[in-house]
Amino acid sequence: MQDLFSPQYQWLWTLVLFVALFYPVRQLIWAMSVRREERKLGKPTDEERRRALKRRAALTSGLLCFVFSIAYVHVMFRSMFSSP
Repeated sequence: MQDLFSPQYQWLWTLVLFVALFYPVRQLIWAMSVRREERKLGKPTDEERRRALKRRAALTSGLLCFVFSIAYVHVMFRSMFSSP
């Protein structure tokens, strides 16, 4: 079990963190985008526009979560295996 926390599995943990964060962040970005558009237009958005906003939110969420996952895992492994 301790082998899973070695630097050779750094990309595995990056992927795990990315997947864990992707869906909630995508939903949050999508909800904020839909609400902003409805407030700007003053009427509810149609389904086609909601799907377009969801695709855009997925791309933004994917990039954001991937970069955050790489940075976070890198810092965690560096602090775990650095000598004092």
